[in-house]
Amino acid sequence: MFENLQVFQTSAAMARHAGQQQALASQNVANADTPGYAGKELAPFASHYATTGTAGAQRATRAEHLHGSIEGSQIPVTEQRGDDNPNGNTVSLETELLKAAEAKSDHERALAIYKSALDIIRMAVRTN
Repeated sequence: MFENLQVFQTSAAMARHAGQQQALASQNVANADTPGYAGKELAPFASHYATTGTAGAQRATRAEHLHGSIEGSQIPVTEQRGDDNPNGNTVSLETELLKAAEAKSDHERALAIYKSALDIIRMAVRTN
């Protein structure tokens, strides 16, 4: 019953996005010395949510629907643009560390939203 509340779905989507961002940051760090490697990044959660969430966008409930996205669809990954290193690599370790810290903060925010909503529901259904 409560798993269908929008606040829980949004916080879960935020946590998934933060996890994917953390994974890409770690992949970029791992390939920081790979010649010709182009770093990867995700679009910010707000822009992804605006196109796939309930912020006015259409949603598909079945794969046969023509317009709208199916929940759980992957967030598009783009290649980083920036100063190429002498070996053709576009990864900056400082930038990736900042992205990893931001992903951690976003994940903690998603958990805080989830816990806060859960506390509100517990208070609402508590009997005296």
